[in-house]
Amino acid sequence: MRAYLVDIIAVGFFAIEWLVYSITLEHTAYGKNGLSARMNRFREAWVRQMLDREARMVDMQIMASLQNGTAFFASTSLFAIGGALALLRATNDALAVLGALPIDITPTPALWEIKCVGLILIFIYAFFKFAWSYRLFNYVAILFGAMPPASQRDTAEARAHVMRTTRLFESAGAHFNRGQRAFFFALGYLGWFVSPWVLFVTTAAVVIVTWRRQFASNAWKAMDVQP
Repeated sequence: MRAYLVDIIAVGFFAIEWLVYSITLEHTAYGKNGLSARMNRFREAWVRQMLDREARMVDMQIMASLQNGTAFFASTSLFAIGGALALLRATNDALAVLGALPIDITPTPALWEIKCVGLILIFIYAFFKFAWSYRLFNYVAILFGAMPPASQRDTAEARAHVMRTTRLFESAGAHFNRGQRAFFFALGYLGWFVSPWVLFVTTAAVVIVTWRRQFASNAWKAMDVQP
């Protein structure tokens, strides 16, 4: 157990950082100022403006592009799972390559397989998030099709339809963001294949990069432009 203590601490640090970052982004007042939260407000504005348009072909085309992007990431997740499974099956070959390096970073076969299983689980989680997001985008497309005509935009049903569509739209976006976040943290997780100390560094790097994109990037600043 002592031999693996640093590995256990490193993986725990990885999991805690991912969890804390996700909670902060999605469930705190600070996260409501992030890029994703700001985009949610424009989702609602988009749905409301649909009520003023009789012709909504452009809206459906934009929705189709969102669905296609989500489907691409879901497919990519399956390829990533297959690659991780291949890595798991090639344990002996991988350890032989690591053993030939001038620096001894060769783990035990059991530890290598644990690392591979962890990577597989991350990509499985990402696949489920992208697949569910794709399904939700399909539902949103159906709600777009059921949008009341412009002549009924001031009715209670129209206002209720806007809100239910917006909430489902936000949920689809949230699950897509969680899938992408899993991809980002999977890149950080790869540091563990080198060393638990590298995992500390790569995890911190992923958190810093993703935080900056949400709260300090040019895209975030662009969304802060006031009329």
